Amino acid sequence: MKKAFLLLAACAFTTAAIAQTTPTTEVKTRDNGTKKVVTKTGKTDVGQAIENTADATKNVAHKAGYKMKRGAHKMGAKVKHGTAKMEAKTE
Repeated sequence: MKKAFLLLAACAFTTAAIAQTTPTTEVKTRDNGTKKVVTKTGKTDVGQAIENTADATKNVAHKAGYKMKRGAHKMGAKVKHGTAKMEAKTE
């Protein structure tokens, strides 16, 4: 029963996240006579949250990859420098 409920909740969550409609444009007239054009994309709050989470995950992965690459470069330079020092001492 618990698994069925979790499966149903996951399906509802996924459906709500994917649910999107075509963009609509509304023109609102303010009290002072100016007009404001509002475009609604139809993306649900859940869908936007999932998209934001995916973007954040991608950014974190990119930064971590860069840090690992930079660390490898620095380590290589230190090893090369240390090897040169050791060779100078042994000669």
